[in-house]
Amino acid sequence: MLPAYDTASAVFAEYGLNVSRETYDILENYAVFLADYNEKVNLTAVTEGTEMFKKHFLDSLLLPNRAAACLPQGAALLDIGSGAGFPGVPTALLRQDLDVTLLDSLQKRITFLEQLCRRLGCHCHAVHGRAEQMAKLPEWREHFDVVTARAVAAMPTLAEYSLPFVKPGGWWLAMKGPGESLRPALQAIRLLGGKAEEEIRYTLPGGDERVIYVVKKCSSTPTKFPRNSSQIRQKPL
Repeated sequence: MLPAYDTASAVFAEYGLNVSRETYDILENYAVFLADYNEKVNLTAVTEGTEMFKKHFLDSLLLPNRAAACLPQGAALLDIGSGAGFPGVPTALLRQDLDVTLLDSLQKRITFLEQLCRRLGCHCHAVHGRAEQMAKLPEWREHFDVVTARAVAAMPTLAEYSLPFVKPGGWWLAMKGPGESLRPALQAIRLLGGKAEEEIRYTLPGGDERVIYVVKKCSSTPTKFPRNSSQIRQKPL
């Protein structure tokens, strides 16, 4: 379903990625399972093999590659709004030292992720829950070294969902397209204890532009955040 390994490895080399044939075979297994499962549960609009390779797998694998400085050995990583597993599952496959948790608000997606991880032998924890509720739990709040999110919501909203999970000194990595600026979220980031550090920009094969917004957690998030979902939605920070 995905491009042949020789074709894919040439693309990986161009981007400075080292992906073994064994890992690529696991990604192929992932792609086939996702495409089949997507026929009964809508997880992705991208189902053609080459497009899936570029827009899902390559894009996800570029997170631990481009933001390696934010992912120390053995780091605890939370992927918010995991959906079909991107970028959390490919990141876990490339960096097996990481302790990866996948969080999604829909049980049907968690069911898929649990089946996927068993099929791939990928040791991720898939958890059903809403970010604004889970971040209030003592065992989750400021527990993670790194929090990732891909698309999911507008940046001010996404900041309030994400930063309460990050321990001081840790990182929030928000994966976005080129049309969404970090600027509207700067006030929210400051209120939540973060500081914008870097914008990592790259272009996927075919010309699609991407950016990873890198935010460092400098101080603890005030206990009043995150607010409830209606407040977050109606009055973004």
